[in-house]
Amino acid sequence: MKTLFNGKIMEKEEVKISFEDRGYHFGDGLYEAVRIYAGKMFMFTEHFERLVRGAAKIHLALPFTKEELLIMLEELITASEVGNGLVYFQISRGIVSPRQHLIPEKGSVEPVYLAYTLPFERPEAIQKNGQRATVIPDRRWLHCDIKSLSLMGNLLSLDEAVKKDYEDALLERDGVITEASASNAWFVIDGIIYTHPDGQLILPGITKQHLLHLAKENDLLVIEEAVKVSQLGDIDECFVTNSIYEIVPIVSIDNRLIGNGTPGPITEHLLKLYLESTVML
Repeated sequence: MKTLFNGKIMEKEEVKISFEDRGYHFGDGLYEAVRIYAGKMFMFTEHFERLVRGAAKIHLALPFTKEELLIMLEELITASEVGNGLVYFQISRGIVSPRQHLIPEKGSVEPVYLAYTLPFERPEAIQKNGQRATVIPDRRWLHCDIKSLSLMGNLLSLDEAVKKDYEDALLERDGVITEASASNAWFVIDGIIYTHPDGQLILPGITKQHLLHLAKENDLLVIEEAVKVSQLGDIDECFVTNSIYEIVPIVSIDNRLIGNGTPGPITEHLLKLYLESTVML
């Protein structure tokens, strides 16, 4: 497997990361996963802008410009010969010895970054049939807007859902649904699309951003407003979005069918619009 490591493309066996790296000790870093269609990254600029915002929030100096990272990732994709798939990128604050909790002064430590690609085809089966979800308390920290390497809260929520024989978790905080275990959550009630507004309680999704644009372009009414758990009995459709799985319908919540238990017409329409947009590169 070809890997980008600190600016150089090499085989993954050549990558050496110190145990004193703050990413290993503290999850002190950021990541992005960018979809690849026909050998090209989709919405790279938006992913990079989110990376920049996250870096500012954790006081991390990025060691590259947008143009420099773009060139490196494009070279990696070419070397990896990936047509459809994803490129995973992460950056940690770097090596600090001895281990210490105090965040070093910005720019005083050299960050460590890497990227690799994975072939991945569109998950047509789950997009067609949907998934079953359960509501689980959102026990994560209060900086969910930062795409941090530390994802233990998300992992535990998905693990709990799977152990209960569901495919995903819808996270509830203070009586409202924030998002899913690794996706933004959307609901349709009486023809109106609802999704949680951006802020510290959710990740500002790149697919969410794109879908809001597509909905506006196609005269679909979207309200960025949290849906209460008490409203789940009133919803007509539900779906989740992320860069890798695109749009996935949720056809039941805690064994209660959503609509007739199949993907709804607005969900299908949005998926069609989204898929069309990905071939216009």
